Formats: sequence, C-alpha cells, structure tokens
Amino acid sequence: MSIQKEVLLTEEGLEKTKQELEYFKTVKRHEVAERLKEAIAQGDLSENSEYDAAKEEQAFIESRIITLENMIRNAKIISSDQVKKDVVGVGSKVTIQEVPDGDFEEYAIVGSAETDPDSGKISNESPIGAELIGKKVGDLLNVPAPDGTIQFKIVKIS
Repeated sequence: MSIQKEVLLTEEGLEKTKQELEYFKTVKRHEVAERLKEAIAQGDLSENSEYDAAKEEQAFIESRIITLENMIRNAKIISSDQVKKDVVGVGSKVTIQEVPDGDFEEYAIVGSAETDPDSGKISNESPIGAELIGKKVGDLLNVPAPDGTIQFKIVKIS
C-alpha cells in the first residue's frame, strides 16, 4: 500500500472537486456508455474507430474519477480563518511588485490541485509560490526565470 500525498485545497477548491467528480460519475460515464453502445451496434469492433475512441475516453474518465476520489480522500482543507495575514502561506492573497519599479501583480497561493494562473491562482510549489511561502510584507524574493533571476518585493498580504 502506497502512502498518498496530502492535497492542499481551499474550501472552494474542495467543493469544485466534488462537483467535478459528480459530473464525471453521472454525466460523462453515461455519455461514453451511450457512445460505446452505438459503436457496438455497428458490428465489427476490430475496425471500428468510434468504438476505439469511446474506449479511450472511458479509460480517461475512469482514471479522472480515481484521481478526484483520491484528492478528496487526502484533502487537507485550508480555511480562510487559518490564513495568517502577516506571513505568506497557502490561502494567502499576495500583491508583489517587480523591483525596482515594475507592475503590481496579485496572486492567491493555493495547493497544486487548484492552480489556475489565468485567474491569479498559483501553486505553493511553483517557482514564485515557493519563494513567497514564509515571507512578509517588504521582503524581497528572487525568482529564477529563463532569462535570469527576477526580483520581486512583497507589497501586501491579505
């Protein structure tokens, strides 16, 4: 038996994971079962591309269901009242500025399962997220980038 990695989730992230699991178990499973039934009705499965595609999708869906169930089972919930306002941690919202006078950027630090850079959610395991953890307002951090190191200053933690 392998030891499962703890999955850091916010309360919102846990709810989204549960909703996604329910969707895969009810809607997606049913859809692929219908596609399989239709493909089987066509006859000879050895040269049936619809059948092969449906089987591949079925394997993906079942794999995703297992992944989501494991995430929920191993979830460690980071509630908003646990988040410190003076030190960056998972659940913090952080405003940083590129030094010396770059743009301001705001990020929410989340566990890797909730990462969504397009909406400003970065993982505590990402280069910037890992550098931010444990830092305070006014601290400088050096983030490795393809063109060299970029320096940021923490402006606000909320």
